[in-house]
Amino acid sequence: MSQILLDRDLSLALRVADTADAVSLAGFNSRGFSVMRKADKSEVTEIDRATETAITNILRLERPEHSVYGEEHGIVGPASAKFQWVIDPIDGTSNFVRGVPVWASLIALVCDNVPVLGVVSAPAMNMRWWAHAAGDAFFNGDKIRVSEIAELRRASLSITVNKPWRDLDIGGSLENLQRDVSRVRGYGDFWQHMLVAQGAVDIAIDSIGMAPYDIAALVPIVQRAGGQCSDRLGENNWRANTLISSNSLLHDAALAYLPK
Repeated sequence: MSQILLDRDLSLALRVADTADAVSLAGFNSRGFSVMRKADKSEVTEIDRATETAITNILRLERPEHSVYGEEHGIVGPASAKFQWVIDPIDGTSNFVRGVPVWASLIALVCDNVPVLGVVSAPAMNMRWWAHAAGDAFFNGDKIRVSEIAELRRASLSITVNKPWRDLDIGGSLENLQRDVSRVRGYGDFWQHMLVAQGAVDIAIDSIGMAPYDIAALVPIVQRAGGQCSDRLGENNWRANTLISSNSLLHDAALAYLPK
């Protein structure tokens, strides 16, 4: 895609994010929503669904030749479209439900199965990140860049270890990694990867069990900030069930610790 087309679609995505923020933040502040369980036992609220509907309505109106793939409503529009918007209306629903402000709308544009544009908007934190494949990465309007830390012993790591990781890690490799870095935190969800893009964290390891709409918007932002994304096997695959992001300099070293 040309920079002109990417700039045009980024402008649309930022406008869509404004609309999503208005719906989701009003719901978050009201605390008046109900919580349900989906088939996979994950939480969902009517705010998740209303936010995705608001996003989808704008995208289908503005780009009728594109499809939209969202967490709550699946694929809307032409399934064989070259361009697909991949949406997570509220990434961090568990936080949203508990009143923790660390949640965001994730909006990605995928072209020929490659994420070329990403917007991550976290209105309760007054934070927004964005990038496209022909430009730089930004946080709240300022250009961002990953860190230059090149040694694990100096690295800051954010990690989300869940049961699938523990079941896989019978040798304790993840514990070894956490001992071998300088600092360990668990910022979770989208935020840890955006902190990698900003240079505040050097490596982020997410839980096993992610979906494409959890990953697609994050990839262009980390990459355009100079970072690297992969699954736990080292493949650049936004449809995988894991996401590892880093400042690139530490990526291979971090992957070496991960149970396969």
